[in-house]
Parts: sequence; structure tokens; C-alpha cells
Amino acid sequence: MGKNGLTLRIIIFLVLNDFLETYAHFCFKQSALSQNDLHIRGLGDITAFAHSMIVNPHLWIGLVCVSAIFVSWSTILSKIDLSVATPITSFSYVFIALISWLFLHEYVSPLRWAGIFFILAGVIFVSMSSHDNTDVAP
Repeated sequence: MGKNGLTLRIIIFLVLNDFLETYAHFCFKQSALSQNDLHIRGLGDITAFAHSMIVNPHLWIGLVCVSAIFVSWSTILSKIDLSVATPITSFSYVFIALISWLFLHEYVSPLRWAGIFFILAGVIFVSMSSHDNTDVAP
């Protein structure tokens, strides 16, 4: 049996979850970019890599975001069905493409933008179906 529909509070948590996920990925990318001259040839290189990652603020901010995502996601799933929540959080695909294009200067092809458009269309269909109260008890 399905849970209650989307409320404003749940929508806010869904949007927050997407923003946090996007920012976490951005932070992890920034952390990885700081290692662009990485060449691991021995134990000393592994130790240097681990140290540089541990002191990297982007890594820690990303990990804090992941922790906040866990709290947000747990709240969301306690209120709505997983089959509704997961597709709606696909907005992070859009946000990540925008952030990658705007701030990391990555190329996002027209075909990828078309795919993002179809993701958004799917999100709309899924959120509309969450209002459908035709759940059948087993």
C-alpha cells in the first residue's frame, strides 16, 4: 500500500537532496582535480596521495553533504514510495550537467541535453502518477 502523496515539505526535501547530491559530486570532482599530477609508483606515493586527500577541504565538504543526503533521503523514504522518490531525485542529473558546464567548463553535447530533457519528462510523469490512488493491496 502506497504512502501519502507529495507534500510541500517532501518536495523541499527532494529538492534539497538533489542540490546536496549535486554539490557533493562537484566537491568530489574538485578534490580529484587537485590530484591531476598523481602518479602512484610506490608506497610513498600512496601515502602522499592519502595525505593530500585528507587535508583537501573539498573532500570533507563532499562527505558532509553525503551525510546530509542520508538524513534527507531517510526522511523522504519514510513519507513516500521509493518508486516515486527515486525518479524525482533524477533532477540531480540536470543540476550536475549544468554545474559541470558552468563551473568546470565541461562539454555537454546536444544529445546529452536531449537525454536530460527526457529525464525531466519522466520525472513529471512519475510525480503525476504519485497522485494516482489506485494502489491495490496484495
